[in-house]
Amino acid sequence: MTRRFPAGAAYIEGRFCPLSEAKISVLDGGLLHSDATYDVVHLWRRRFFRLDLHIERFLAGIGALKLTLPFGRERLEEILHELAARSGLADAYVEMVLTRGISPTFSRDPRESENNFFAFAIPFVWIANEEQRARGLHLHVSGIARIPPESLDPRIKNYHWLDFVTGLYEAYDADCESVILTDGRGNVTEGPGFNLFQVRGDRVSTPARGVLGGITRRCALELCAELGLQPREAPIAASELASADEIFLTSTAGGILPVTRIDGRTIADGRPGPVTQRLTALYWAKHEDPAWSTPLTTPLREQASQKARSKA
Repeated sequence: MTRRFPAGAAYIEGRFCPLSEAKISVLDGGLLHSDATYDVVHLWRRRFFRLDLHIERFLAGIGALKLTLPFGRERLEEILHELAARSGLADAYVEMVLTRGISPTFSRDPRESENNFFAFAIPFVWIANEEQRARGLHLHVSGIARIPPESLDPRIKNYHWLDFVTGLYEAYDADCESVILTDGRGNVTEGPGFNLFQVRGDRVSTPARGVLGGITRRCALELCAELGLQPREAPIAASELASADEIFLTSTAGGILPVTRIDGRTIADGRPGPVTQRLTALYWAKHEDPAWSTPLTTPLREQASQKARSKA
């Protein structure tokens, strides 16, 4: 059977290639032990959104895990730009990954592994479909505890998702569309690929502990302040959610997304609320703001290649 791949492109082992040719070894620690960090930046209308923040978080994760990127930040940015340009996509999901890689002797000592960088660009990914974005997601609050920060710092973006996956199946069984995990103490944390916010009047809260410092989360906090709201990072009890004025999620894969039902209970009037709608509109408007976005540039080597192809 021939495998199908989405449109896009990849970069691996120092070269750009079609997605179908991008492969990692079965001995890579990123595959065998989830020993890796990654980040995802999105391209919208050929502009990278908050690229600087995504790169900073990626580099911080690399340092925290004692991994080594084989080149500097400038070359990383160049690769991401060229990769996005080669993909031919105007709206894309661009992922950069650094794994522990392979030990020549298959040693369990991580210091002996040769770290492996790769990246890929595919069409923009949404964590909610068009219908869900319009009427709001239906969320399940799981009793499954998120991996605690005492075990793994959630600020390091990672692939340890089995708690999320288990929670998702629990949500599907409850006729819900996604899941939020708790901290084992009755407070909500985060979901698979998103942070959570609740709105009460002009106060907008998001969990402070046990969560990834999401870039879109940070954007939402900044946008709340810009709109004169009162954003804060604080514990949110799972029992509070159903009585909130509004609930929304934040994710690179979709921006700001409304939630209108929690475990079958309707939030307010069951429609996306005014604060969520104002934040959503402002969030997408910021994609044209040069302070928040970076135009895609085609590296000189790719420009030369394009000229050569046009003359052929």
